[in-house]
Amino acid sequence: MSVTILGIESSCDDTSAAIIQDGYLLSNIIANQDVHKAYGGVVPELASRAHQQNIIPVVDQAIKKAGITKEEISAVAFTRGPGLLGSLLVGTSFSKSFALALNIPLVEVNHLQAHILVHFIKQYKADNRLPEFPFLCLLVSGGHTQIVLIKDFLDMEIIGQTIDDAGGEAFDKCAKVIGLPYPGGPLIDKNAQQGNKNAFTFNKPRIKEFDYSFSGLKTSFLYFIRDSIKENPDFIKENMNDLCASIQHTIVEILMDKLIAASKKTGIKNIAIAGGVSANSGLRNAILETAKKYNWNTFIPEFKFTTDNAAMIAITGYYKYLNKDFASQDIAPLARFQY
Repeated sequence: MSVTILGIESSCDDTSAAIIQDGYLLSNIIANQDVHKAYGGVVPELASRAHQQNIIPVVDQAIKKAGITKEEISAVAFTRGPGLLGSLLVGTSFSKSFALALNIPLVEVNHLQAHILVHFIKQYKADNRLPEFPFLCLLVSGGHTQIVLIKDFLDMEIIGQTIDDAGGEAFDKCAKVIGLPYPGGPLIDKNAQQGNKNAFTFNKPRIKEFDYSFSGLKTSFLYFIRDSIKENPDFIKENMNDLCASIQHTIVEILMDKLIAASKKTGIKNIAIAGGVSANSGLRNAILETAKKYNWNTFIPEFKFTTDNAAMIAITGYYKYLNKDFASQDIAPLARFQY
């Protein structure tokens, strides 16, 4: 009998539902929230209200697109955390009710662990090249930056992480400094492709082992822009592409330096990237170039799997279901949640 998992993702501002059957993706529906663009960032209260409006139609569409009935669902997997508490509450409450109504198991999922396990989603009529254990994954998003050692589907160890700001946050805040709207990371990437990455040089932090820091880089970039505008009020406008290329190059170098060091120390050459920033062209190109130099076996997610999505929740729920790792009905979401 097939194992069919309904995945629910509501950790931030995207409401998503997906169906995974025996490891294969049948549907993955995402409802975005454009309301936050006017505020320059995600507004938690608005996000949770939008989730309440979106979650039922999104789940309905996911089930219909998968070509199944709700009675065929084996379990409901949901994001327990980390994330915005109000948003998580919507997904958690819906999942508990859905599971209770159908008398099926409930599976809690760590959002960050799910970003990594996105590499194990299989698709019909696709290559379905999957990582072998152990492998290293550079997980980079707006809220987290980690190097994770993956020993098995549900056995992961964080060997490096940011001590302050995340890589994605550095992209967005540097974008804001030069007047780009939220979310600024993709716009920096777009402009960077027309610029000179060596036009400007920014200091890189010196942090022990495999940990990261981006707060100092943000501050130095802010002061550089401030001082440059004093000399030339049109500095940003005249140098937009070069600024984007230079700051992107610096952030990517910081990310790659630690990943290379981790690979050398562990001897692991199976390397993956995940999270929202894994969509960045500079990082994707750097991974491929570095792979040639160090003979890495690399895994880069499809663009549709880089941002928050329920397919990654469902595939994680699938492996936890096989392990009979179920949650109780009294479970509560967690804004902060470690592996």
